[in-house]
Formats: sequence, structure tokens, C-alpha cells
Amino acid sequence: MSKIEKESKTKICPTCGTRLSENATKCLVCGLSFDAPEETAQTKRTVQGSAMPKITLSLPMALGLLAFFLLAGAATVFFTLQGTEKIVTPTAVSTATVTVTLTTTPTQTLTPTLIPTITPKPPYDYEVKAGDSCNALGFTFDVSPRSIILLNNLSAQCTDLTVGQVLKIPHPTPLPPPTITPTLEAGAATEQACEKVLITVQENDTLSSIAANYAVPQDAIKSYNGLSTDTVFLGMQIQIPLCMRAATPGPTPTPTTPPPYPAPNLLLPADGASFTLAEDNVTLQWSSIGILHDNEIYRIVVEDITGGEGQKLVEYASDTKFIVPVSFRPKDNLPHVLRWTVVTVRQVGSDEVGDPIWESAGAISFGRVFSWTGAAPIATEAPQ
Repeated sequence: MSKIEKESKTKICPTCGTRLSENATKCLVCGLSFDAPEETAQTKRTVQGSAMPKITLSLPMALGLLAFFLLAGAATVFFTLQGTEKIVTPTAVSTATVTVTLTTTPTQTLTPTLIPTITPKPPYDYEVKAGDSCNALGFTFDVSPRSIILLNNLSAQCTDLTVGQVLKIPHPTPLPPPTITPTLEAGAATEQACEKVLITVQENDTLSSIAANYAVPQDAIKSYNGLSTDTVFLGMQIQIPLCMRAATPGPTPTPTTPPPYPAPNLLLPADGASFTLAEDNVTLQWSSIGILHDNEIYRIVVEDITGGEGQKLVEYASDTKFIVPVSFRPKDNLPHVLRWTVVTVRQVGSDEVGDPIWESAGAISFGRVFSWTGAAPIATEAPQ
């Protein structure tokens, strides 16, 4: 007998839907009674008319499907966990509390480093010989004759030396190297030498009125302030180059006198330098104070200050160097101390014979000295 035939001999409770045997008279679930045959037949018809197709699975097949779904779910969970970052919850570990006892460390006091100072050496003794003089001794021991005179309480002319006298000779004092002032370029020197005044533009001021008030050309004001137009604004600050003023009006116009020049910085030779008989001339050099005008020049003064002779040489040069001629070298065989200075002068006219008249146009330089040995000593015949 087929499965369908077995199933046709059952019936379903119309109240709760429980499947019962065909001969059951009462529903075991809801307690409905099936005594009336008409009701039973009606129930059959109702149930048979609304029945759905049924699929019957054997037990092995059902177990296989269940195992398949379990494996599929397990694989899905496994791969999901593999793609998710594992979160590790840290485990709290108890840490012992340590009490730190602070020990006060004494502050170290730094000892300042002392700058060494030059301790002058004590003078040494020298016994005077025939023909010695303070100038010769100063040249020999590379010290100034004046230091020998002061240390030994000699006369100003050093004429009280005697043979066999013991003199105190000081050690030479080291001199710092001369500082060289860089020479300005032509444009920078002109810019520095020009006197300027800073003004603030007031109400109703124009560039032309300012130029007329200070007697300076408009183009000069524009050039010094970098202006591209003739327009100025209220409160604007501009520089007026007074060195660009026009000549003073009148029958004999005179140009505006430039300001005094700074003192030239002497370069060579170094202060205290010595020259011997081998040098036929001595070259003096100094730094430029800028571009000189056509009527300006440097005046060089070289003076022999040894023994109060007062021999002086005054020369003029437009360059920043001057060669002391050999004719100014001392005529004796002793070293002479020469002092030289440089100053800027300006020609203000000419005398009755046509020689220029000069006046100072700036500060005079600090004086420097050098020594120069004169003629060779005359040889004396040896005693027979």
C-alpha cells in the first residue's frame, strides 16, 4: 500500500488542525467530538479542498540537510571572525606603590674664569758704552727713547750719559695690529657724505613747493626717495638731499659747502715701525674719506721729533698714499723718530704769487711715529 493511501485514511481536527485517525471520535488536543457523520464528512471535504502539496523527507536526508546547514553556518562564522580584528581586553595588574625620598643636592658654584693679564717684564740693566745715545739705544732695543729717559730720570735731550753708567732698559710693549677701515665705493661714499633732512608732508604741500622751499631740484628729491611720480601725500615722510641745493642766487654764486670730513684712518706703516739705511724711501698709506671735490686734497705733515730738531715736511696728495723722499732721511748715523699726520684741506683762493690757499676741511688724523736710520757710520782706523 502506498504512502498516499495511508495518508487518505486520516483526518484533521477543524478546530486545532491536529491530524487524527479516520475512526477517531474525539480530538485529543482540543477535545472536539466527531460523533455526527455529516460533520465528519464536511470536515473531510473542507480539509481535502485546502490541502497543500506535501514533501516527505526520509530521516537520513533530513539529517544530511541539517548537517549541511550547520557546516555552512560554522564556515560563515569562522571567516567572519578571521576578517575582524581581534580585540584584546587588557588585564589589570596590581602595581606596588613606591615612595621616593628626595635628597637635596647642593648647588655647584661655578668659579669664573679669570682673563689673563699681561704682566710687564722687569727692565734689564745695560752699561753705557762710548758713542751711545738714547735714540741709538731705543732703536737697538726696539723701545722709544722717551721710555729710557723717563725710566732713568735723564734730561730731556739725553745729554747726561757717561761711559760705564748702568741704565734700566724697558722691554718692548706689544702693539695691537692697526685696524683697517674699508674704503667706500664711489656711490656709497657720495651717499654718505650728502647731508639729508627728513620732513613730513603737511597739508597743501606739493613736491614743487617743497623743492622750492629747500632750493633742491624735484628730480633730486624723487631720486633720493624712489618716487615715480610728482605726487606726495599728507603725513608722508621724505628725505631732502641738502647737498643737491642749487647755487646761492646773487652776482657771485657760491656752491654749498659740504660738511667737514672725518679724520683719515692711517694704515701703513704700523705705529713704531723701524726703517734702516737700506730703505731709500718710506711709503705712507691711509684710508679714503670718500670722493673729494675738485678743490679738495690731502695734506701730509712729517716731522722729525728727535732731539727737538723740528725738521718738518708738508706735502699735498690727491691719492691715499705718499712717499717720503730720501732727502728727508736723517743725515747722521742715528735713528730718528718721525711723526706723521693726514688731514683733508680745501682751497679757498690764491695768494699774490698764485699759490693756493688751503683751509682745513675735516678732522686731523691721530699721529703715528716711525724711526729711520740716517747715514752709515764713518769707519775709524784701527790703532797700530
